[in-house]
Amino acid sequence: VDGVIRQGSSAIDESLLTGESLPVQRSVSDAVIGGAINGDGLLHIEATAVGADATLAQIIAHVERAQGSKAPIQRTVDRISAVFVPVVLVIAAVTFAGWMLAGAGLVSSIVTSVSVLVIACPCALGLATPTALMVGPGAAATSGILIQDAPALERAHAITHVVFDKTGTLTEGRPEVQQVWAVGNADALLATVASVQQNSEHPLAHAIVRATTNAQRSPVTEFESLTGRGVQARVDGQLVRVGSRRLMTEHTIDTAPFEDVAQAAEDTGQSVMWVASDTALLGAIAVGDRVRDSAVTAVSRLKALGIGVTLLTGDNARTAQAVADALGIDDVIAEVLPADKASAIERLKSQGRVVAMVGDGVNDAPALATADVGIAMSTGSDVAMHTAAITLVRSDPNRVPDAIDVSRATTRKIRQNLFWAFAYNVIGIPLAASGLLTPMVAGAAMALSSVSVVSNALLLRNWRPHASK
Repeated sequence: VDGVIRQGSSAIDESLLTGESLPVQRSVSDAVIGGAINGDGLLHIEATAVGADATLAQIIAHVERAQGSKAPIQRTVDRISAVFVPVVLVIAAVTFAGWMLAGAGLVSSIVTSVSVLVIACPCALGLATPTALMVGPGAAATSGILIQDAPALERAHAITHVVFDKTGTLTEGRPEVQQVWAVGNADALLATVASVQQNSEHPLAHAIVRATTNAQRSPVTEFESLTGRGVQARVDGQLVRVGSRRLMTEHTIDTAPFEDVAQAAEDTGQSVMWVASDTALLGAIAVGDRVRDSAVTAVSRLKALGIGVTLLTGDNARTAQAVADALGIDDVIAEVLPADKASAIERLKSQGRVVAMVGDGVNDAPALATADVGIAMSTGSDVAMHTAAITLVRSDPNRVPDAIDVSRATTRKIRQNLFWAFAYNVIGIPLAASGLLTPMVAGAAMALSSVSVVSNALLLRNWRPHASK
């Protein structure tokens, strides 16, 4: 949705659409583009363009037209074909000259050289890659794995390391309030935090809002998102900060009164949001998000494939470690700001690994773009899905090893097709040049080679995800 701001002002990140990394200030009467990310303010926007008329939809249409681009291996085949065709013409000419010099006569010499040209027609070579690239992604799409383009499919087969975001990826993404600790009244604290969080898109904020009613919540002013740390706003004139320990530390708020119970909650995998006024601690709220049933299987399958697994999250270290222990993940990187997630991916890549990033949120977008292959959950943000090379229609971590599996299966078919296409020519051209094949037989053999390559690629239609096998 494109629109015009009718109330409020904010710094807008339009990098997804413009490529400009610095946020731009927007206020009343300024136009905003769907796909841009609101920064630190609350905006009321009147829609001016929706659906196919919106700027982002137009960009997507251009991207879809560009997705006819060839996979890197197809470009290699094209370069080979550019050399192959002239070489075959030379072989045909040499064959003609050789048979003429041997006294075979004009007709026999022409027939033999034509046999060489017919048997060497590079149809099978040209079909080897495109047919597999058409069938493989189609089979993946029927199983809920949407692959953006051929290069992404080809890169995915070489993945050696998968990095998972936690909330909404390995967990259900629908957390619920588990415990509330307050300096005063617990219900009043919950209502105050819900008032602050009612305009936030974070899953933890949604949990707080669901735990209250509209009647309990108050209007807020001066709402501000503190990236990677929390939010703050004025509720009934009082400044209220809601966020991580890091946010409390930044404002010298003492968390000692609830530190023991908070740590105990974090050790069980719950996330704790701290609440403070401008100068004093008001309380803390523990929110629990259930680990997806399929996450354990997904991690074990990736390990069985020889692929390393890392949990990368902005959550606190205790909660992250508890989730990692439950899933069997050994490598945990916690308390990471959104901007630092991409740096963590870069470090893994610098170690020679082919890295896939799996995430669902706006804050995962930089890491998804940095990874060799970005994989987004469809229940996540649009920004994440448009940044990723692969989208999982079902938010099931088990689809991650499935995506790698279908990529490997497609790559195997491409290699098999190329092998047989080259082997066919290596065997067929000498036979034709020696006069053992007539043009009719050579033509039939050439057609048969194309049919065999296409038939081999069509076998990919039988591919099924792990759960269906």
